[in-house]
Amino acid sequence: MTDTVNNKKVALSKGARKKVWWRHQFLQGSWNYERMQNGGWAFSIIPAIKELYTEKEDQVEALRRHLEFYNTHPYVSSPVMGVTLAMEEERASGTPIDDAAIQGVKIGMMGPLAGVGDPVFWFTLRPILGALGASFALSGSLIGPLLFFLLWNLIRMVFEWKTQEMGYKAGNEITKDLSGGLLGKITLFASILGMFIIGALVQRWVSINFAVDVSKVTQQPGSYIDWAALPQGAEGIQQALKQFADIGPTALDTVKVTTLQENLDSLIPGLVPLLLTLGICKLLKKNVSPIAIILALFVIGIAARFFGIM
Repeated sequence: MTDTVNNKKVALSKGARKKVWWRHQFLQGSWNYERMQNGGWAFSIIPAIKELYTEKEDQVEALRRHLEFYNTHPYVSSPVMGVTLAMEEERASGTPIDDAAIQGVKIGMMGPLAGVGDPVFWFTLRPILGALGASFALSGSLIGPLLFFLLWNLIRMVFEWKTQEMGYKAGNEITKDLSGGLLGKITLFASILGMFIIGALVQRWVSINFAVDVSKVTQQPGSYIDWAALPQGAEGIQQALKQFADIGPTALDTVKVTTLQENLDSLIPGLVPLLLTLGICKLLKKNVSPIAIILALFVIGIAARFFGIM
């Protein structure tokens, strides 16, 4: 099925954009483990779809393409929405923009923006406003919690409206140069930036530790702390600490144990988490259900722990 192609320019009204902005406040109201924020995203964009597409089948097709996977920080999702509104507007006007281009821009933008939202809102703005409100609350004033609530939501909502409009205007500029390949370049740039963010997140959050012993070697005297030879009291503790600092963690036992994880870390640190992430990406590209992948990871992790592998 194809969208209705018009020769007349279709413009999205400010009223429709405001409705989208208001609905976007409830982005996480339909959060799920398979496609995450897709339900909230689709709910948000419905007013724009109804205004841009007059045919029922075109509205259904537009809503279906916005039910794909989507997840980012809820407060920095607005510029993504703005760019998407501009692309839908151009598509409704007859510009040849396919589903893959719209979804590609969404995916390319959501990753880098998610990395911005957490430090700005969760780790900077919220603690500052919370401390300001708490300073009033500690003195018994009701102004404290009210001040936090009002300032937080005022800043958040103004930010979301302004960035949605910014994305909408920027999106119009993007779609004007489709023949020059600007959209493809932006999609490629956003995808590359997203891969950098994913790489950093893998190193930060994905942890796999193999507990399998590769070798056990009895150490020579002097390579470990001889606990029986240490003097009593504080002097013995001082000598033990000094020997530990000189020799390292292997000084605690007469047998030096080398694990599989230590060998992997000495070769390429973080290799296994990276391979796991790439493998999951490959399965997702083959349309394997994310729920099935999550359950499989749980089963493998529990089994590996039970048998002493991890």
